[in-house]
Amino acid sequence: MNQFKIWQYSLIASVLFVGVIFALPNIFPSKPALQIALGNSSDEINSNLISNIEKTLKEEGILVGSLELEDNSLTIVLESVDDQLSSRRILSNFSDGDYIIALKSEPSTPKWLREIGAKPLNLGLDLAGGIHFLLEVDTARYSEERLSSEGASLVEEFTKQGFFSSYQSTGNTIDLSFNSEIDADSAVKYVNENNFTTSGSKYNVSVDGTNIKLQYTDNYLSEIIDYAVEQNLVALRNRVNELGVSEPIVQREGKGRIVVELPGVQDSASAKKIIGKTANLEFRLEARNSDSFLRKEKFQYKNPLQGSAFLEKVIVLSGDNVTNAQSSFDENGRPQVNINLDIEGGRAMQKATTGNIGRRLGVILVEEKTKTFFDEENNVVQESFLEKSIISNATIQAVLGTSFRITGLTGPNEASELALLLRAGALAAPMKFVEEQTIGPTLGKENIDKGVTSIIIGFILVFIFMLLRYRLFGLSANFALICNLILVTSIMSAVGGTLTLPGIAGIVLTVGMAVDANVLIFARISEELKNNIEPQSAIKNGFSKAFSTIMDANITTLIVALILYAIGTGPIKGFAVTLSIGIVTSIFTAILVTRSLVNFIYGYRTVSELKI
Repeated sequence: MNQFKIWQYSLIASVLFVGVIFALPNIFPSKPALQIALGNSSDEINSNLISNIEKTLKEEGILVGSLELEDNSLTIVLESVDDQLSSRRILSNFSDGDYIIALKSEPSTPKWLREIGAKPLNLGLDLAGGIHFLLEVDTARYSEERLSSEGASLVEEFTKQGFFSSYQSTGNTIDLSFNSEIDADSAVKYVNENNFTTSGSKYNVSVDGTNIKLQYTDNYLSEIIDYAVEQNLVALRNRVNELGVSEPIVQREGKGRIVVELPGVQDSASAKKIIGKTANLEFRLEARNSDSFLRKEKFQYKNPLQGSAFLEKVIVLSGDNVTNAQSSFDENGRPQVNINLDIEGGRAMQKATTGNIGRRLGVILVEEKTKTFFDEENNVVQESFLEKSIISNATIQAVLGTSFRITGLTGPNEASELALLLRAGALAAPMKFVEEQTIGPTLGKENIDKGVTSIIIGFILVFIFMLLRYRLFGLSANFALICNLILVTSIMSAVGGTLTLPGIAGIVLTVGMAVDANVLIFARISEELKNNIEPQSAIKNGFSKAFSTIMDANITTLIVALILYAIGTGPIKGFAVTLSIGIVTSIFTAILVTRSLVNFIYGYRTVSELKI
């Protein structure tokens, strides 16, 4: 009656065995490491560079555990956290700030476990530390560059209408000069006809004879700054999603700052590289020889061998209009990026190329780069600079629309990175790091210790209560609890989940729910015995009659957990994830594992009296 077949025992044992295997990596301690990437995606880390890095560290008395190169990213495993911090400072100064160096923890999981895909749990920022960025949007530069571009567009429009002007853009002001007051009056009329936005007027207009001064209104300035920050916020979130970072935090702080926290990152150097880089595109027509120097600007090619070229100051469109970008190879096997534009961008491109077939269209890559140094006290010293370079200056052979391609890239790595940045969303305004912090293991270790202590205390109290109250049945329930914890750990490790402090709370709650299921079963068996049902039937009835109650309770809790995950933020999601997994595993262990042990103990012998 209460006997499982061999295949049923085998199935349960197999699930538990797989759970143990995938939970095993969590018992191996991680080692401090550095992850190094090069700031220029077209450069590659070669054997000479690796040798120089290793030699430099050895000369400083730092013992290198191992070096591993993967996807043009070098991981250096070290012996201690002190060596890790010292190595970061040494290599930053050694590279003159050109290396992108990230602190990380490298798992010491045995090779055979890594080969089958077993890996340790990702720990959240509150448990294992991680990377914390505080970025400031350069709203002043953004408004100045936007105003300068608008000034160039106005001059082009005035020239088309027959009244020539020159302009100068300084800060938040455009100064326009005309040959006559009649031309100035016509220009004022044009500006006033196009001086409306959703927030009211765009410019404050003042006239002084043949000179016109345009200045952004406070409302419009506030509007474009909010747009820039929100656009950067969305772009950063998309970039983090592209990187596959678990449970990140990307949120606005104050008027022009954004906080980015990356817990549980596996490729922190690449994450810093993508998030910290302002990459955008500007499409401009190549300037004519007859154009005034006020209407054109000189740019260097990204490939230094190509020299430089003059492009118009008017920006046809920017990366903000890009809806999709994919890297590929052209018919000659050279890297390219296929780009799709939105409707507005397609119209702008069509307008710019119509009537300009035979001219060149320049594509400028705009990058906000940062060099990072560390002083003797390990304080971060940063230098930021804006770099604009031509990556393509091809002849317009036909009118372009919403789809075209960019060629002239130096390699597939650069094409892939540019496509990712454009696909994830262009940054509307440049940003700089005002705070870059690596959350060390000290606070995380304290949280882990307290979390583990709470789980252990909970387990011990439950163990004692179950043994004293239910005897052999309690022993079976305790074994099922251990199996439950192993399965929760293994599932979260296998799916790449991130364990946070609220997640530990979810595990503690799972322990209580798993015990609750067993208590319901044992209470039902006790009632059956009080009704003078023979022991074997009482065991069978206890499990079968309690099943529906257990399922109802757990399903309703699971629904709540899923809702928490759907509408919650980081910490709440962490709690919901562990609770959801714990509910599923507790059903398995409370019903099947406990039942298999009870059947093994009582199912193969005659029981005349059952104490529970």
